[in-house]
Amino acid sequence: MSVVPPSSPLLTVAGAVAGPPDTPDAAVAWHYGDPFAEQKAAAERVALIDRSHRFVASISGRERLTWLHTISSQHIAALADGRSAENLDLDLNGRVLHHFVLTDLDGTLWIDTEGERGPALLEFLRKMVFWADAKPQAEPDHAVLSLLGPRVRELRAALGIEDLPEVYAATPLPGGGFLRRMPWPTDDSYDLVIPRAELAAWWSRLTAAGAEPAGLWAFEALRVAALRPRIGVDTDDRTIPHEARWIGGVTEFGAVHLDKGCYRGQETVARVHNLGKPPRQLVLLHLDGSADARPVTGDPVTAGGRTVGRVGTIVDHFEWGPIALALVKRTIPADTALEAGPMAASIDPDSLPTDDQPQAGRVAVDKLRGR
Repeated sequence: MSVVPPSSPLLTVAGAVAGPPDTPDAAVAWHYGDPFAEQKAAAERVALIDRSHRFVASISGRERLTWLHTISSQHIAALADGRSAENLDLDLNGRVLHHFVLTDLDGTLWIDTEGERGPALLEFLRKMVFWADAKPQAEPDHAVLSLLGPRVRELRAALGIEDLPEVYAATPLPGGGFLRRMPWPTDDSYDLVIPRAELAAWWSRLTAAGAEPAGLWAFEALRVAALRPRIGVDTDDRTIPHEARWIGGVTEFGAVHLDKGCYRGQETVARVHNLGKPPRQLVLLHLDGSADARPVTGDPVTAGGRTVGRVGTIVDHFEWGPIALALVKRTIPADTALEAGPMAASIDPDSLPTDDQPQAGRVAVDKLRGR
């Protein structure tokens, strides 16, 4: 089920240009007139970005953590109050259906995900409750703003807090909601999950304190540069967690914890981790900016006319020019001449994951065979 989020009230802010039409991002500002300057502000100073088109939900009940632990990829059974994590919902074959961020605070587990995918995630969660003391429900009266940049610390007074939270930690905000720190798209990334009715007030307060308005273009450019995938854009219906760099744990900035089992799709995760390699890998592409035509999400990545991958997010970066995320076959060398749709493309060699270590399962098998 695809749902287009309602337009943000902040689209009335002076200079706001809505995101690309016929996309979920049309609901928020794409830029405010100078997208490259906005990216620079997010990377070097502090920028405020409207992400209120994300879907917010909550789960109450004393079994909310242990219940969600059993049906998702992350180890959250004993998640401490004020802690956050990333999580996945997989199908029976280990393919990614949903990616979401969660925060447990004061007896409530908060979840946010892509706006158009949220209703389907909530429907799945409700179907899986059975007899558990857990109550998932939509929270349309809450919304997300993001602060990016090394000077976020200068906004503590405007935020009404004494100290900024650590990565994957959260702290309550005066008047309701909370501030959560994330490890991406920059080293200094914070989300405000706040009452939707307070969006304009928070926007005015933080910009008056020095935060510079920036559109979602800035967030997306920095996200792509940081090799962080967006569900449904940089993934397709065949994507498994290993391909999208979602393997790890709460402390390793991943969405799949390898020290747990008994969740849907876990067999694929364990098999690939212990015995195999993922068929594709997420890489950063540099695109030929001189081309007249540009690729679109879902276009093939080709090498010598042969399809070797798919294009995900395409965006113009303030330093690197046109770049994109792509899922390409793991066997494609970094120096392969590629085409992303109609544009010449090359893999950023620094984006290739290091996977030259033998898997534990493969070593064990070899030992048993006397190799």
